[in-house]
Amino acid sequence: MNAGEVTQKLFDAKKKKGKTFSDLGKIIDRDEVWIASLFYGQARASEEEAARLGSALGLEKDLCDRLTEFPTKGLGPLVPTDPLIYRFYEIMQVYGMPMKSVIHEKFGDGIMSAIDFTLTIDKEIDPKGDRVVVTMNGKFLPYKKW
Repeated sequence: MNAGEVTQKLFDAKKKKGKTFSDLGKIIDRDEVWIASLFYGQARASEEEAARLGSALGLEKDLCDRLTEFPTKGLGPLVPTDPLIYRFYEIMQVYGMPMKSVIHEKFGDGIMSAIDFTLTIDKEIDPKGDRVVVTMNGKFLPYKKW
């Protein structure tokens, strides 16, 4: 079973059980974005987490086992074609360097960790049109001099 087939089986089971990512996150005490990244093969579940998800979604053991494998992260087209994902790419094209400059001003020469990192997505009700609130929270890692 390839990665795409694993993802499809997970989505099929989620739909069949009528669960949201938030519902599944509560089952194993993880954020909904992390659960979604697991579905797309971008995260790795512990054996206990995989078993609990398997139980909640009625998954076969071999599929649960796939959730515990070390993922190859970040695969996909260089320039995304999905409109929503492309907008994030566009945001980085337009605001990436300004964000880098502000981070360097505030923290110094370094990077924001994508390993010691959380990402949350919230909905803000607005009479002019609801707003998407994306919060990225990563540990600052200064570059080392040697």
